[in-house]
Amino acid sequence: MTEMVHGLVPARASDPVLPRWWRTIDKWTMSYILALFGIGLLLGLAASPPLAARNGLQPFHYVERQAMFGAAAMVVMLLVSMLGPKQVRRLAVVGFGFSFVALMALPFLGTDFGKGAIRWYSLGFASFQPSEFLKPGFVVLAAWLMAAAQDREGPPGRLWSFGLMALIVTMLALQPDFGQAALVLFSWGVMYFVAGAPMTLLALLAGVVVFTGTFAYEHSEHFARRINGFLSPDIDPRTQLGYATNAIREGGFFGVGVGEGAVKWSLPDAHTDFIIAVAAEEYGLVLVLAIIALYAFIVVGSLIRLSKERDMFIRLAGTGLACSFGVQAMINMGVAVRLLPAKGMTLPFVSYGGSSLIAGGIAVGMLLALTRSRPQGRMGDILRPER
Repeated sequence: MTEMVHGLVPARASDPVLPRWWRTIDKWTMSYILALFGIGLLLGLAASPPLAARNGLQPFHYVERQAMFGAAAMVVMLLVSMLGPKQVRRLAVVGFGFSFVALMALPFLGTDFGKGAIRWYSLGFASFQPSEFLKPGFVVLAAWLMAAAQDREGPPGRLWSFGLMALIVTMLALQPDFGQAALVLFSWGVMYFVAGAPMTLLALLAGVVVFTGTFAYEHSEHFARRINGFLSPDIDPRTQLGYATNAIREGGFFGVGVGEGAVKWSLPDAHTDFIIAVAAEEYGLVLVLAIIALYAFIVVGSLIRLSKERDMFIRLAGTGLACSFGVQAMINMGVAVRLLPAKGMTLPFVSYGGSSLIAGGIAVGMLLALTRSRPQGRMGDILRPER
């Protein structure tokens, strides 16, 4: 006997692909993603013209590029969401392999675009950041290894996933890109917790993180500068954090008005890392709360659907993807309001950035594919040992 989870209308295997996809997809999450992308275009209209003027470009140059990359991301998201769990796993492994090789070659072929960290490849017409594409591939691959470790004669998947995570975090920290490194570490930790890791081991890992952070603070000028700026009671009003903090304060509850904000003329990253400051200044707390609610609906809704999932691989991979998506948004907004040290991290589907949008489309497409309604065996069939 089988039964459906996540939905009330069963999907028949004989149905054509598109009707079956539409009957089983999480339409609410898909709608929230489209809403975030629409908000991103709206904020891009406000935030990007000053940058375009400084670079001698047409006023809406960056908005047009964001619309182009965003449309491609939406298409990628929809196509990936039509895949089955096995196909998602294959796509993740292949994508991870290419991204990992690209990440290793960054010190020799990459560029920093004057930002002090070699994280990108310059393609002339656009840039490519391997770590953005590495994250969803790593999450799915690590989930596969952890799930395989629970088989009776399975490989030591947890140990392998830990070694892979440690290698990636080290490579990212050396760029340096501590934000992406923390995100990879967090995603792995969440999946390891869901897979049944003992609390003592998680506490030990937390201690290792604290020790590593202390070591990085003492030996990395880049890391120490970020931490000192965060801990300082005074904010230099001429820094990006100073401009962002003042913009959020000026916005109040309803904002200063559409197009009336001043922070976009001062912040070089107003259209990317600090897009939430533009939203807070021009539209006020109302729009900021709406954005936070959309991210919360996506993450919580996905986790609720995954809580009913009986396939360990799907549960782990979906949880890792959903939590990584939500924590990236939290980090971006936390930096803007000075709850976290400064990190170069975009706001998913809202900030400008081709790599961020396309990689986000792949990650959310995988999440949608894994949370689709599907027939599953009874819980008793899973709990009953095989003979």
